[in-house]
Amino acid sequence: MSQSIRLPRQGRLPRRRFATLAGLAAVAAPLLARGESRWKPEKPITIYNPFAAGGVTDVHVRLLGESVSRIFGQQVIVDVKPGAAGTLAPAMLLNAKPDGYQLAVMSINSLRYPHYQKTNWDPLKDFTYICGLSAYTMGIVVRSDSPWKTIDDMIAAGKKEPEKYNYGTSGTGGTGQLMMIEVEQKTGARFTTVPYKGGAEWMQALMSGQVDFIADAAQWAPFVDDGKCRVLAFATEARIPKYKDTPTLIERGIDVVGQSPYGLVGPKNMPPEIVESLYAAFRQAMAEPKVNEYLDKFIQLPWYKTPAEYRAFAEKYYVEVKPLLIKAGLAKE
Repeated sequence: MSQSIRLPRQGRLPRRRFATLAGLAAVAAPLLARGESRWKPEKPITIYNPFAAGGVTDVHVRLLGESVSRIFGQQVIVDVKPGAAGTLAPAMLLNAKPDGYQLAVMSINSLRYPHYQKTNWDPLKDFTYICGLSAYTMGIVVRSDSPWKTIDDMIAAGKKEPEKYNYGTSGTGGTGQLMMIEVEQKTGARFTTVPYKGGAEWMQALMSGQVDFIADAAQWAPFVDDGKCRVLAFATEARIPKYKDTPTLIERGIDVVGQSPYGLVGPKNMPPEIVESLYAAFRQAMAEPKVNEYLDKFIQLPWYKTPAEYRAFAEKYYVEVKPLLIKAGLAKE
C-alpha cells in the first residue's frame, strides 16, 4: 500500500542473508542450550496455518516445523485452517491454554479485519506475539497467452470495460484486494475481485482461465520462471533483481506498494520463558538453508522480529491501516 509501513526491499541477497543467518543460528543455539528457566515442550506442538494446504505459507511453516521438531525433540504439527480472509487460524487460539502447545500463523489481515468485520477477538489483546516469519512479494500476473503485455494494457482494458475482467486474491480485505482498490482509485480502471483460500487455488484458477489475472503474493513465481505466466508489474518500492526488466507500479505512475508480512503468535498471557524458548527455536530454524532456498523461489525474505518488535509493529500498523481501509470503502469512520 502506498501509505503503509515499508518493509526491506525484496530480492535475492544470498551472501548477506546467509552470513546474517549463520550469526543468528550461533546466537540461538546457546540460548537453547542454557538450562536456566528454558522451557522445553513435553508433547507435540500444533501450529494453525491460515492459508490453503500446499501454498507458500503452508510449506514454509512445515519446513520451519521440521527444524523446530529437531531442536525440541517434539513433533510440530501444521493444521490448515483457511477462511475468514486468513484470520481463522489465530482465532483458534481464543480458548487455548497459554502453555506453548497451540500456536498460529498470523497474517497481516488479522490487523485489518476487525476494522470492518465484527470479531470475537482483538488482535492486540487476545494474542501473544512470538516472532516474525516472512513477508510476501506482491505483483500483478497474467498467463503468458494473455493479450496484455504491459500493466498499461491491463489498465486500459479496465477503463474501457469496467468490471469485466476479474482477478484472484487471498480474500476480502487482503493485501491483494487493497492493492487493487488503490490501483483502481489512482487510474480509474475497474476490475472484479474473486477471493480464494490461498495461492494454490488462485493459481489453478488463473491457469484454467477462471480469472484474468492475479494480484497477490508470489505463489506465481515458478509459473513465471517456467514461461507459463508473465508479471506485468511489481507492487514493490524497487525492481526485483531476478526480474530486472519488469517495472514497479510506481514506475508506471501508480503509487501503490503492497505489504504483507506474517508471523507466529500464541494465546494471550503466555509465560515469558515459553515465548523466549519458542522465539529462539524458530529463529534458529529460520537460519536453515533449505528454508531460505524455498523462500527464494517465491521472492520472499525472512522477516525478523523479536516478540517485542512484532508486538510494536502490530500496534502501530493496526492504527495506521484504518484510514487506508476507510479510503478503500471497507471500514467506516
